[in-house]
Amino acid sequence: MPSLHTALLQSSGRPGDVAHNLHILHDAAREAAATGAGLLVCPELFLTGYAIGDGVHRLAEPADGASARAVARTAAEHGIAILYGYPERGGADDPDGAVYNSARLIGPEGAPLANYRKTHLFGCFEREWFTPGDQAVVQAELSGARIGVLICYDVEFPENVRAHALAGTDLLLVPTAQMHPFQFVPESVIPVRAFENQMYVAYVNRVGQEGEFEFVGLSTLAGPDGVVRTRAGRTEQLVRADVDLAFLKESRADNPYLHDRRPELYGPLT
Repeated sequence: MPSLHTALLQSSGRPGDVAHNLHILHDAAREAAATGAGLLVCPELFLTGYAIGDGVHRLAEPADGASARAVARTAAEHGIAILYGYPERGGADDPDGAVYNSARLIGPEGAPLANYRKTHLFGCFEREWFTPGDQAVVQAELSGARIGVLICYDVEFPENVRAHALAGTDLLLVPTAQMHPFQFVPESVIPVRAFENQMYVAYVNRVGQEGEFEFVGLSTLAGPDGVVRTRAGRTEQLVRADVDLAFLKESRADNPYLHDRRPELYGPLT
């Protein structure tokens, strides 16, 4: 079975400057592809920045807007899939004025593969500017792997990740804007989520000071054995690791968590 070499771009870019952040993304895609990566994962709201206040609505774009087309060109040029975070302006079927905290996955030929809207909004800032999504599991197929997407706070709810495990997600992508003092999430929660759900989890953070927030970096790719394959520090970095699908199959055979569940006992949880 193949491996998917995966690159994590830990960067906050330049808040409020979409053109500059697209340039950073393009350079990272070129560097990642040159090392054999088939997937580049960027942080939450990478295209616009996180702490930009009413800039969220001003810079929001449709899922297929100009920035999406620019990322598609980058993906096709370098033959690499790209997952990026952005504020998504809702369409005709969405509530009036709705803007979603979204992540979009573009395939290595430039075709859209998936678009996910954050379902669990964190804190007053996000609840002021965003509408929560209502689709828990969004997936796509890439290089023999079933890819799932959550955003930041979503992964801290075990129900979300278990839903992905039951839907067969192999690699869960989690663009994030994790801030001080919650660094225990990349350090401890993410490896546990990967182990208890028998999947790889790529958790990709912003870094440094941005408005009132201090992002802690520590972007992490953890495997189904709970072992971290790569972890960034507290600076802007591009780190890489393999998602080994043969190892994942072996791990699922050896670990009985999902097989030994007793769903008939869990009704009171919901």
